[in-house]
Amino acid sequence: MKQHMNYTMLCDFYELTMANGYFQTGMADQICYFDVFFRNVPDGGGFAIAAGLEQIIDYINDLRFDEEDIEYLRGKGGFSEAFLEYLRTFRFTGDIWAVPEGTPIFPREPILTVRAPAIQAQFIETYLLLCLNHQSLIATKSNRIVRAASGRPVSEFGSRRAQGSDGALLGARASYIAGCAGTACTLADELYGSPAGGTMAHSWVQMFPDEYTAFKTYCELYPHSATLLVDTYNVLKSGVPNAIKAFKEVLLPQGITNCAIRLDSGDLTYLSKKARAMLDAAGLTQCKIVASNALDEYIIRDLLLQGAAIDSFGVGERLITSKSEPVFGGVYKLAAIEDKDGNIIPKIKISANPDKITNPHFKKVYRLFDNESGKAFADLITLWNESVDESAPLELFDPDATWKRSTVTDFTAKELLVPIFQNGKQVYTSPSITEMRSYCASQVELLWDEVKRFENPHTYYVDLSQTLWDIKQDLLKQRGGR
Repeated sequence: MKQHMNYTMLCDFYELTMANGYFQTGMADQICYFDVFFRNVPDGGGFAIAAGLEQIIDYINDLRFDEEDIEYLRGKGGFSEAFLEYLRTFRFTGDIWAVPEGTPIFPREPILTVRAPAIQAQFIETYLLLCLNHQSLIATKSNRIVRAASGRPVSEFGSRRAQGSDGALLGARASYIAGCAGTACTLADELYGSPAGGTMAHSWVQMFPDEYTAFKTYCELYPHSATLLVDTYNVLKSGVPNAIKAFKEVLLPQGITNCAIRLDSGDLTYLSKKARAMLDAAGLTQCKIVASNALDEYIIRDLLLQGAAIDSFGVGERLITSKSEPVFGGVYKLAAIEDKDGNIIPKIKISANPDKITNPHFKKVYRLFDNESGKAFADLITLWNESVDESAPLELFDPDATWKRSTVTDFTAKELLVPIFQNGKQVYTSPSITEMRSYCASQVELLWDEVKRFENPHTYYVDLSQTLWDIKQDLLKQRGGR
């Protein structure tokens, strides 16, 4: 049994069979362009949030086969000895461009592009999709939940319901980038800097002879971070009264008013209102109320619409698994190859399902901002060597509805994809997770509120330049498409 984990081997087996085939047929060094994009926003939302790039960078830098890997592949049969020898010095030597983590992203636009020799470009498909699909999914769900909380802090509580240790750790990381205030996962804080915090479980209360003693002891041990779980027995008859007693006897004599109670069951609107009244009557007006218990963006929104007196939320299983829609659906598709003279030859995948028809060629993505409002109003996909003239009117059209055209002026265009690797060398330094979180918040703020609606959001258009549109139509005609 292998003694250590080499993520190079975390790939679909067909990546290896294709690599061997490319090697045997002399196509190993054929330069290819692949795009990562997704087709639908989870939960019917108006946008998604990109996350997972930092783990891709680590993977690319560590990409190599060790002797155990090569022996394993030899034992599988079907791989030539020359190919196995080639794998001994296998490294990534290509180029990668990607949108920074925390960027709002939209269907059908490249969020990462790879230019590399065929074997390398094909081989990294699985891991790139694994990273981007998982963390973008959790970041997208987290951002919805954070927005539903309307400025109230949201903490990620999902480790025990996550799908494996990586699901817990990287999910906590993605949730923080997308706006969560912190996590209950200690290792996520140690590894990634997503602030960890927590107080007590029901078992703490049960371990003591009575509820008051449990609360008093906790306040004595942690006077500056006392959040008391008040629903072990009866919230209003014992939990809140005992919490008030403990706060007044232990904290207030020390001049400490920073404290909280947590509700983890029952009618959260009713209980929070009653608890707020009891706390205020006792003079504990600064005491916060935290709510948890299988929450999501819709429940949080409804609680606040009902006037719940809740100051912050802990969200677990429905965030860390994105329970309502647990698949992001990002794909990795060939967009072009280079001939021996370096000319780029566009490639297209055609399908009876229009959503599965790819956009060909080596491309750039521009985000267009209205100069008067500062808001983003469209993304424009162009050829790699096209630029956008901000001083001239720009005609935009919806690639799925060519009759719908509009001319825009007074805008600013910003390229979204930034260089990550050039000739196999990392040229991008990941920001700190706190910087990613701030960037994400600022970029979401640049979207119109109509795009941020949970139900029936305004469609944010992702358009093709006229040149790219014409190339796509020519390829569709050549290949027997529409």
